[in-house]
Amino acid sequence: MCVFGVGAGVLIERFPSQLVIAVGGVLTGSSLLIASACKSPIGLIFTQGILFGAAGSLLLIPAVSMPGQWMEKYRALATGISISGASLGGLWLSFAVRSIISSISWQWALRITGLLIIVVSVCASPLMKKRVHVARREKIIDMSALKNIHFVLLFISTLLAAGGYYMPYYYMPSYAVVEIGMPSAWSANISSILNAGSVVGRIATGLLADYIGALNALLVTALISSLAVLVLWLPFKSLGTLIAAAVLFGFASGSVMSLVPVVTANMFGIKRLSSIMGLVFFSYAIGTFISSPVGGALLDKYGHGTDFSSLIIYNGVFFSASTVLFATLRILLNRNPFAKV
Repeated sequence: MCVFGVGAGVLIERFPSQLVIAVGGVLTGSSLLIASACKSPIGLIFTQGILFGAAGSLLLIPAVSMPGQWMEKYRALATGISISGASLGGLWLSFAVRSIISSISWQWALRITGLLIIVVSVCASPLMKKRVHVARREKIIDMSALKNIHFVLLFISTLLAAGGYYMPYYYMPSYAVVEIGMPSAWSANISSILNAGSVVGRIATGLLADYIGALNALLVTALISSLAVLVLWLPFKSLGTLIAAAVLFGFASGSVMSLVPVVTANMFGIKRLSSIMGLVFFSYAIGTFISSPVGGALLDKYGHGTDFSSLIIYNGVFFSASTVLFATLRILLNRNPFAKV
C-alpha cells in the first residue's frame, strides 16, 4: 500500500479527491471479492496483495493528508482522530473476521469485508474534499524535497520507525501463544489491546502535539515505544508485562502514522502535501520490507521459532535509531529545547 503512495498522492492532487477515494474504495473492496474466488497463491498475491495495496493507497494518502489541509491550530489532533479510525477498525475487525471464518468460511469473510469497504468508502467520499488545488502546469511530482537534508532525515527516521512499528503487531500475538503458552484466542486479544491503545494514543498524542509541537511529541513517543519494547517486552515472559507492553506500545507508536503527516505539513506546507506524503510513505514500505521479514528470519534461525529475544532486540534497535534521528532533525530545525517544533 505504501509503495503506491507516490502515485496516489499525484492522483489526489490532479483529480477530484472525492472521485479518487470512491474509485479506491470500489477497487479495494473488489480485490477482496475477487480474492474470495481464488484457488491459488498467485491469485491471492495479485488480488489481496498487489491490487488491494495499490487501491488502498487511494484511501490511505487522503486520510493522512487532508486533515492537515483544513486544520492549522488543531492540525495534529484532527489528523490523530482521522488516523485513529484505522486502529478502531482493527479493534473489532479481527474478532469479526475470526467469527465469520469459524461460523461460515474464509471466503465469506473476504466477501463481507470487501462489501463493507465499498459501501463505507463510497458513502464517505463526498465528504473528502481537498482544500488546496495544484495547477496542472506544475510538476507532477515535486522531487525538490529529496535535496532537502531535513526531508532526508525525516524520510530515514520514518523508515526506521515504520520498521519498528509493524513488528509488534505481527509478532506480539503469536508471542502470547508460542512463548507464554496462552490459548490461541489470546492472539486476537493482544491484537485488540494494541489497537485499543493506538486509538487512544493517536488522539492523545495529537492533542499533545498541538501544545508542544508535532516533532517534539513524535520524539517523545518514539522514545516511549523503544522503552516498551526493550524494557517491558524483552526481559519479561509473563502475560501481565506483555499486556503492559502492548498497551504502552500501542499508545505511543501510533504517532508514527498520525504525527508524521503533521510534521511534514509543518515543514513543507500544505500545497503539495499529498504528493510529498506519498514520498514519505514510500519509507514506510521500505521499513516494512527490511523489518518484519528479517525479524521472522531471526526468530527462525536464532530462536528456533520459539525464542523471540533476537526479534525483539531487532525491533528495539529500529525504534531507538529512529529516536536518535528524530532528535537530530529536531536540533537542526531549532536548537532551543523549549521551542514548539
